[in-house]
Amino acid sequence: MPLIEVKQLGKTYTDEGLATTALKDISFSIEPADFVAIMGPSGSGKSTLLHILGFLDKHSEGSYFFQGKNVSDYTDIELAKIRNEEVGFVFQTFNLLARTSLLENVKLPLLYSKIPEREWDTLAKNAIEAVGLSHRLLHEPSELSGGERQRVAIARALINKPKIIFADEPTGNLDSKSGQIVMDIIQKLNEAGHTVILITHETYTAENAKRIIRLQDGLIVSDEKVVNRRTAREHFVK
Repeated sequence: MPLIEVKQLGKTYTDEGLATTALKDISFSIEPADFVAIMGPSGSGKSTLLHILGFLDKHSEGSYFFQGKNVSDYTDIELAKIRNEEVGFVFQTFNLLARTSLLENVKLPLLYSKIPEREWDTLAKNAIEAVGLSHRLLHEPSELSGGERQRVAIARALINKPKIIFADEPTGNLDSKSGQIVMDIIQKLNEAGHTVILITHETYTAENAKRIIRLQDGLIVSDEKVVNRRTAREHFVK
């Protein structure tokens, strides 16, 4: 059973009586442990699609099935639970709290979980270790490089052991070396069984995925498997 399946999905925004179509007739499925990159120029609809798939926005037309259930049948409480327990988000802007330690930043999602507080430090430290930042445990974001901050954001996304990770331009603010470190971490998460959906405008970043879906003017123009993922990683390092 697909983890995600969308059928003729559409999204239309209305502002002062003027309708703008952001997505139209989008259909595809994503299997568990897949790694899909969604590409497209500015205004193509890729961020809108990510927000819908990540339960941050609602579609206007068509159907969206998550784990076999129509998302329209979920209550708001159920959707909030899915966002907290089954989904991890990594954004281009990091979204870390200033004047707050790396450890405390990573623990934030646990405030809304059912996990006992006595286990929070251990879970956070494990997530931080997974991204190679145990030596920065008590540092604040201002004391970290951009690449390190993005790795903190990944650790925070991992804290609840989500089934799916949404990464929105995760290397957009990074130099090539830091970007490659981040992509290597995302690769390892995928190899460990996490489903990854990556939004990017960079071809060599997208080619780290197993599959690339390209959007143009709110429509899918191609959906292809990546033939040589190694080439992307080598390009990144140069």
